[in-house]
Amino acid sequence: MGHAGTLDPFATGLLLLLIGRATRAQRFFMALSKTYRAVARLGWTSDTGDPDGELTHTGRVPERLEMPTGELMQRPPAYSAVKLAGERLHRRTRRGEIVEAEPRPVVVHRSELLWHQGERAAFEIECSSGTYVRQLVADLGDAYCEELERTAIGDFRLEDADPERVVPLAEALSFLPEQRLDAADAERVSHGVAVEGGGKGDAVRLTHEGRLLAIARAEPDGALKPYLVLDS
Repeated sequence: MGHAGTLDPFATGLLLLLIGRATRAQRFFMALSKTYRAVARLGWTSDTGDPDGELTHTGRVPERLEMPTGELMQRPPAYSAVKLAGERLHRRTRRGEIVEAEPRPVVVHRSELLWHQGERAAFEIECSSGTYVRQLVADLGDAYCEELERTAIGDFRLEDADPERVVPLAEALSFLPEQRLDAADAERVSHGVAVEGGGKGDAVRLTHEGRLLAIARAEPDGALKPYLVLDS
C-alpha cells in the first residue's frame, strides 16, 4: 500500500490510498493539483504556521486578505518534511538549528476569500503539488493557518470519498490522455516495446479493449515508448 500525499497533523480531508499495482503509478497522482479550504486566524502568529506551534497575539490584522496567484517561488516552512542534507527540516529546527530550505517553484491556480469574520478568514485555494498552504497564510502578515481541509486532488473530490470504495486503476488514471491499441500492438507493449501512435507528452495511457496496459512517453519520432507496464 501507499498514498498520494500526506496531510499535516492538524489538517483533515481527502487522502488517496494506493493498493497493489496502483503504488507503481504514485507519481501521476502526486502530481495532481490540490484544493483546500483554509481558515486563517488574523492578528496572531505561530512558529509552525499552524495551531500546534507557539502562538503569539500581535493584534495586527493584515490590511489585505489577498493571496498571490500564478507561478511563485516559495520557501518551505522550517517545520516541514522537506529534507535538507538528508534530514527532515522539522527535526533540525526542533534541535534549535537555524536552517532554511531553498525556495521552490509552486503554482497557485486560484485563491478565493470565502468569508471574513473578526480575526478569522476562510479561503479556498487550488494549488500545485508541494505548495504549503500554511505558508501562504503566514505570508498574509500576522496570521497562521488555524484549520485546513483538503477538498480535492485533481478530479477526486472529498464528497465522493468512501473508505470502502476501491476505484480501479484504469478509471483512476483516466485523467491521462489515452491511446487505444490493436491486439498486435498490445502484445508489443506488454513486452515493453515501443509502438506507433499520435499521443503527446510524458504520460500517455496505452489501452486495449478497456484494459490499461502501460504508461508511455511520446518520443520525437512519434513512437510511444512504454516505461511503466501495468498489465502483461
